Formats: sequence, structure tokens, C-alpha cells
Amino acid sequence: MADTPEQILASVSTATLTTILLKKGLRNVWIRGAKPLREGQPRLVGRAFTLRFVPAREDLATPESWASPKSTRAAIEDMPKGCIAVADAMGVTDAGIFGDILCGRMQYKGVTALITDGVMRDLEGVLGTGLPVWCRGAAAPPSVAGLTFVNWQEPIGCGGVAVFPDDLIVADADGAVVIPKALVDEVVKLAPEQEAFEAWVVDEVKKGAALPGLYPPNAETKARYDASKKK
Repeated sequence: MADTPEQILASVSTATLTTILLKKGLRNVWIRGAKPLREGQPRLVGRAFTLRFVPAREDLATPESWASPKSTRAAIEDMPKGCIAVADAMGVTDAGIFGDILCGRMQYKGVTALITDGVMRDLEGVLGTGLPVWCRGAAAPPSVAGLTFVNWQEPIGCGGVAVFPDDLIVADADGAVVIPKALVDEVVKLAPEQEAFEAWVVDEVKKGAALPGLYPPNAETKARYDASKKK
């Protein structure tokens, strides 16, 4: 059985992916502010499940809203196993969008990770759930102190990047990258070869090779690389 895009891209760095997407004309694919909450977090891949917050409005952003049919709680119950939740928190850093209880539920449901341009609360508890999180940091106040949750599974802007439901998300130590759904198959074909070539270049640099003509490669370098693959 052929590997899935998720399995193939799990071995490809976000740095490599941004290079491939740049060659395709996409410059704005790296979610600003989303850093791994836990050091040493392995690379993860999954389809985007989007959540959208807007600025807090006093008649809507209340603790009572947590029981509304249009709530973060309802959205979490709709998340499929293996998805990566991507939350547009508008870069707000003084209200935590999720805490340990909601992250614990996401972990139980098999959500792969949470990516946001906002912050978390109950930091110690969130880490204790084991849910991988990429975010801007932590803040004690709840989401309703600065945000109103409005919907899920619609186009969002997270960290200045447009994210649509079912786009593919790859997240590692360098942050999170969005691969548009329509380009996934093409990127999957190109990524392993790009990763292999760059690994070969690193070895050449360690051997003392000069950079001009090596990276990007000239005809001679390409010939040497092709020859190395036949060995």
C-alpha cells in the first residue's frame, strides 16, 4: 500500500517545504508566531480543522457562551481523529484560547496537534495532556477576556496566512507551514527528492565544497548528484 501524504511529509522539514512552495509562487505559507510549546516536539502532519475568533464583544464574549451551540466545545466535538486544529486568534496574547480541559478532550479524540497565532492558558495542565501545541506562549485570562469564538471549518487567517479546511499542515521546530489542498499531491512528489538533494549538499559542505555552483546547483553539481544516487 502506498504511503499517504501525511506519512511522506513527516520526513520533510518545513524549511524544505517553504522552498518548494516558493518555487510554485507561494510566499506566504508560514504561520507567524506559532512555536512549539514543548521542546523537542517531533514533526507532525495533518489536515487543517479551522477555528475562528474575532475581537471580544461584551454581549457575546461571556462565560455563558461556552455552553452555546456555536462554541469551542462544540467545535472540538466535531474534530475528526488525525486532524490538526488551526485557530485564528488574531495574534491576541493576553487571553488564552484553550486550557487543559479542552486540550485534554482534543487529545482523547485523537487530534494530532493544535496550531494558533494566539496563546494558551493553564500551561502546566496543557503540557500534561500531551497534546502537541504550537502557539505564541501563555496567558492566564480566558479567551472571552479578549476574543469571541464565532465558527469552525471555514477559511481563516492564522498568523497572517490564509488557511482553508483540509489544507495540509506540517509543523516542526521551525513552526507551521500550510500546503494548499490543491497542491498537496504535487508537493508530495517533489518534497522527498528536494530533501534528499539538500542532505547531499550538506555532506558536500562538510567535505569542504564551496557554495557557488553547489547550492543552487550548476550542471556539474547536478551530474555529481545524479551519479551519487546510482551508487
